[in-house]
Amino acid sequence: MKSLDEIERSIIKTYRKEIWAKFIKAVKEFELIKENDIIAVCISGGKDSFLLAKCMQELKKHGQINFELKFLCMNPGYNQKNLELIKTNAKHLGIELHIFETEIFNIVEREKESPCYLCARMRRGYLYHEAKKLGCNKIALGHHFNDVIETVLLSMFYASEYKTMMPKLHSDNFENIELIRPLYYVKEYDIERFVNSNELKFLNCACKFTEKNNIENTSKRKEIKNLIKELKKINPNIDNNILKSTFNINLNTVLGYHKNEEKYFFLDDYEKK
Repeated sequence: MKSLDEIERSIIKTYRKEIWAKFIKAVKEFELIKENDIIAVCISGGKDSFLLAKCMQELKKHGQINFELKFLCMNPGYNQKNLELIKTNAKHLGIELHIFETEIFNIVEREKESPCYLCARMRRGYLYHEAKKLGCNKIALGHHFNDVIETVLLSMFYASEYKTMMPKLHSDNFENIELIRPLYYVKEYDIERFVNSNELKFLNCACKFTEKNNIENTSKRKEIKNLIKELKKINPNIDNNILKSTFNINLNTVLGYHKNEEKYFFLDDYEKK
């Protein structure tokens, strides 16, 4: 594991184009951080959330916006080894963690139908609740470019709708709290390169259900990830094109759409055109 100075310098220097510039682009383009924000950076223990934490620290150090950071880590029931790895990484990376305990893994273990969905929903609720207690008005998650484009295809193939993971959104259940995703443009491949070059080791999957049943991750997201990998062999730019498509929806060429309570079908005004 390289020193803290080397790790921080690599974000700004070595991976300036692949990580830092793309992080800054998302922050500016989507107006993710504003003056006097109090942001809870959510640390899961994985590579993405720890990189996000370091990028946010660097922005606070070198940026021109005045904002506060709190580093929030929820323990859903990690075994002691995994919890110690999170604490060790946080200490080495100069991140002061606020760790709070939950019983999520024990509750989810009893769920037979959709344990992953329940786990994700409960995690989000606990994080919002704790962030609000700490006086935060935003929570930052480590979702990256690949998460975004995979969501587009997952929605099309399995939910019969076209939608993506938004760079920011207001909470439906927690008043005056926004969720932001500053790694929106950062690719997973470059995060992995950053981790390997700095000799870092983070949690991969600490799910008790997967661990207990000794099964591989066979989720639909994994399936889509592999599909995109294969498609990139045919068209190396296909991942970028998927994201760009979310900026270029031509409403004149869709059969229908809905926004809030409004619904539209192309025949509604077909004769007027």
